[in-house]
Amino acid sequence: MRDRKWSRRDLLKASTASAAGLLFAEPLKAAVPPAEEVTPALIEAAKKEGKLSFYSALELNTAERLARTFEAKYPGITVRVERSGAERIFQRIAQEQGSGIKAVDVTNSTDTAHYLEWKKNDWLAPYLPSDVVRHFPSDQIDRDGMYATSCAWTEAIGYNTNLVKREEAPKSYADLLDPKWTGKMVKAHPGYSGAILTTTFLLARDLGWPYLEKLAQQKIMQVQSAADPPKKILLGERAVMADGNDYNLVLLKDQGKPVEVVYPAEGSPLIIVPSGIFRSAPNPNAARLFQSFFFSAEAQQMLVDVFAHRSFHSQVKEKGEHIPLSSLKLLKADPAQVQAQSEEIKARYAKIFGV
Repeated sequence: MRDRKWSRRDLLKASTASAAGLLFAEPLKAAVPPAEEVTPALIEAAKKEGKLSFYSALELNTAERLARTFEAKYPGITVRVERSGAERIFQRIAQEQGSGIKAVDVTNSTDTAHYLEWKKNDWLAPYLPSDVVRHFPSDQIDRDGMYATSCAWTEAIGYNTNLVKREEAPKSYADLLDPKWTGKMVKAHPGYSGAILTTTFLLARDLGWPYLEKLAQQKIMQVQSAADPPKKILLGERAVMADGNDYNLVLLKDQGKPVEVVYPAEGSPLIIVPSGIFRSAPNPNAARLFQSFFFSAEAQQMLVDVFAHRSFHSQVKEKGEHIPLSSLKLLKADPAQVQAQSEEIKARYAKIFGV
């Protein structure tokens, strides 16, 4: 990562060219593994197991809604949701695998780099639901069929419309350095949130660490999850969020709450959320059935309609209140680079922000 010093004008001109390329680090083969159908035999085998564990970095209400909808569709199979920040999930799985504990069946994470590590360790099992093969773009599918993108969103700037006038609101990351926002901002932490780890990687890559050093001088309220900043500005505890999930603001705005989302002029960090099955899954058939449900048009449309997430399923319709991803300038991370730099990023961030 470079340490170039940036002016406010430089930041507004920051290029996203270096973000070009596939979302997954490895090149795809000409053909992905065959589609796995949901058969009566699979359903029967899953019901005999009767349960599965879903480790998820999605917000708890989202993960629980998926679990309860699956249970209603397949009575007799219960889903135990283990929800935490992506970095905490990664640590827990590493500890369990190292101790020979077979607990996780299916997991999703907001840090794609985790899947590179799990795949390297041979911890993932190949399984591609038929919907993935037929309706998802190839750049959202692991070339060996170990995982695929279950949903996505962007990290954004946001503000409380009761506290900030639209014409005075920040429109870019550069604007967040204005002294008028000192003591009025909130942001999440890359040591807890995989989405914020990716966002920090992107900002350090494209804007430089000196930008983050200047941002840290703005007396920012530090929270854990990427879902927390929208809540803080909604409550009026801070006027502006420096990062946070765009979908929270879209949902709050739908409810008539005084919040607004801003897609930064420099580009919006794209967060993709893969899902995969573990090779040591204690309930492999239930895991496969759940994975197929997760990627079905039914579940994908629910993620879009109810939770304002993004789906790459070709049959799923975009939420009307959302600006299409195709219309946004997106910052995309190379998972391999995030993986290589993750510990450095977390340590340097903690030192700069004092948390």
